[in-house]
Amino acid sequence: MNAVRFSAPFGVVAVVAVVAVLALGCRKSTQPPVVAEATLSDSAEQVLWDIHQFLTENGVKRGDLYADTAFVFNDQTKFVLRNIRGEFTTETGAPNGTMKGNRGTYDLRLRSLEGFGNVLITSTDGKTLSSNHLKYVEGTNQVSSDSAFVMRRATEVQRGIGFTSDPNLKVFKCFRACGGEARVPLKGLDKP
Repeated sequence: MNAVRFSAPFGVVAVVAVVAVLALGCRKSTQPPVVAEATLSDSAEQVLWDIHQFLTENGVKRGDLYADTAFVFNDQTKFVLRNIRGEFTTETGAPNGTMKGNRGTYDLRLRSLEGFGNVLITSTDGKTLSSNHLKYVEGTNQVSSDSAFVMRRATEVQRGIGFTSDPNLKVFKCFRACGGEARVPLKGLDKP
């Protein structure tokens, strides 16, 4: 009968290796587990992609609302939106300006659309108004803000804090710190 014999040094090395592996396996971690923060999709009733909603006033279509993503809350009456675009129309359906923003909210009960982050309104004649926050109310067909804004026309720039206007920027009222610049043509002015 042939027997396999191990020498003492190999047996000691094997025992030390097994003890080391067991010791490493039983070591406790000092780092707490990583937990992700709650997101809108965690608490939303629904998550919708590529949405299109009609904006109406007393049954008359006043525009269209588009967004890449919508998170639905409050029994489907509040929508938190990403990458919004609103296209406003008159009562007869003619274009009446557009609104774009990074994010926004649409409240179905109040019939209001708010835009946040680089919000831009463009009128049908090319005027633009930019602000960090704008609000459109369907019932009054008005755009307003209490934040700083910049409105640009062909040769004019107007700045201020807070305003009200129609979506096409025709009837415009600035509230505070109103000012601006305009290029005035020199043609026709008397020379000194």
